[in-house]
Amino acid sequence: MGRFIVDGGAHLKGEVKINGAKNAALAIIPATLLSKKPCVISNLPNISDVDLSFQILKTMGAKIEKQDEHSVMIDTSTVHKTEVPFELAMKMRASYYYLGALLARFKEANVAMPGGCNFGVRPINLHLKGFESLGANYEIDGGIIRLRTTNLTGAKIYFDVVSVGATINILLAATTADGVTIIENAAKEPHIVDLANFLNSIGANIIGAGTNIIKIKGVKELNSSDYTIIPDQIEAGSYMAMAAVTRGDVLIKDVTPKHLESIVNKMESIGLKIKKYDSSLHILSDGDLEKADVTSQAYPGFPTDMQPQITAVLTFAKGTSIVTEGIWDNRFQYVGELCRMGAAITVDGKVAVVEGGKILKAAPVEACDLRAGAALIVAALGAKGQTEIKNTRYIERGYEDIVGKLTALGASIKKV
Repeated sequence: MGRFIVDGGAHLKGEVKINGAKNAALAIIPATLLSKKPCVISNLPNISDVDLSFQILKTMGAKIEKQDEHSVMIDTSTVHKTEVPFELAMKMRASYYYLGALLARFKEANVAMPGGCNFGVRPINLHLKGFESLGANYEIDGGIIRLRTTNLTGAKIYFDVVSVGATINILLAATTADGVTIIENAAKEPHIVDLANFLNSIGANIIGAGTNIIKIKGVKELNSSDYTIIPDQIEAGSYMAMAAVTRGDVLIKDVTPKHLESIVNKMESIGLKIKKYDSSLHILSDGDLEKADVTSQAYPGFPTDMQPQITAVLTFAKGTSIVTEGIWDNRFQYVGELCRMGAAITVDGKVAVVEGGKILKAAPVEACDLRAGAALIVAALGAKGQTEIKNTRYIERGYEDIVGKLTALGASIKKV
């Protein structure tokens, strides 16, 4: 099992290029099942979750050809299976997107309950409610979700709570359904807009993505496309956090600043100086960090995927900060690892109280999920001494070449 060895104390300086969005890629790759014609997807991040998505498609009969380092041609015309292998589905939460895609293409789908990072229950009741509204039946058999339909028909679907996963799954299923589907109280995340844009590029008829009401007029046939995925705002936010604790001077390139507004606003409130350009952000951390209260929320609020990283930053800030997790039930599992390094954090349910201003010291720590692993790198970069971070596999699920990028910025980090 891999480990990162990080020597803290270096000031990050230079430029870092942001890759394509993991969350967009993991929705768009299954979406290629809706077309029987080849699609070229560009700006894909080289991360393990994307590789896993390719493995899933290949087991079902798809042809995948690499065009260059970040582009692939996906041909699903040869897909003949409707089941995602259990051992693959259990490794990734986004495996449940194959439910909507397979149901639309084959009128049946068989996918294991989702796996991935373990920071809370992953109820799929909203997904199943949506599928039923479209005319599908389901059963859960031995941990496998089995969907069947004779015909999908458009419907009005209201989500009791905002759900990114359910919004994506219904988008996929409704794209080729008869009639019109309206999703009310839809999630608005940038990767949902990106998925809708990809689907429209291959002939779908979707309007309203990025608002709380999405309208999908079903189409009979979809075409090919050459599509470029949006930049990853969570990767960009993570490098902002790393710059913050290292008194860094970093230009973050190839981003969409609008997608980063909630992160930028919070980082500015704790003391970072940020200059915004068309597709880049200049981050300067040259003073003391200040306390802040943070609540993770659905987009356009502060993203839950940045909650661990900013909590790590606030351990270096003056004063007492309050961090509230507004999405997941159990996303503070990493706090014990930060406390091992000297942080003073107490957790009560979904609220963490961070007593900032502590001097963190190196310690052996272990990543328990993807973003928790990123938070440990943030802490290690600002700590005194050499920190060993175990379970790099979690971090590599969402960050391409993080060792190379941080090394280029002047950090002392290596994988062993």
